[in-house]
Amino acid sequence: MKSHRPGGARAAFTLIEILVVVAIIGMLAALFITNTDKIFGQSQDVVARVFVRDSIKTSLVRYKIDLGDYPTTAEGLQALVAAPANSGERWHGPYVELTGGKLPLDPWNEPYQYIYPGTRNKGSYDLFSKGPDKTAATEDDIGNW
Repeated sequence: MKSHRPGGARAAFTLIEILVVVAIIGMLAALFITNTDKIFGQSQDVVARVFVRDSIKTSLVRYKIDLGDYPTTAEGLQALVAAPANSGERWHGPYVELTGGKLPLDPWNEPYQYIYPGTRNKGSYDLFSKGPDKTAATEDDIGNW
């Protein structure tokens, strides 16, 4: 036996219901689109943070073991790739893998900054990315401190 609705009405969505669903989908899409820069921006911060706190640390420690101290500010991270002039035969590098023949850049395509002796890490080195604003000594710097 078939069940009939009064007046022969069929089960269907009304125009109002369809408009409500479209509006909700639109709001969700807008929310996602406006937050993608925050989502990807956070991942860039994480990449820079991992590099300055972990990835390059091993290379700098190996350099210090071989040569007795970290590279100077003037020698910079380049000392991990090519032997400094005064290193003699103690340099056993390269200590870091090159990306396309160059030292890695931060997520904002800027070189990482290196200072030894450090101003924030006394007795050690400061290594940092200038962050999204590409300006050193600002709040968005990402460093090993």
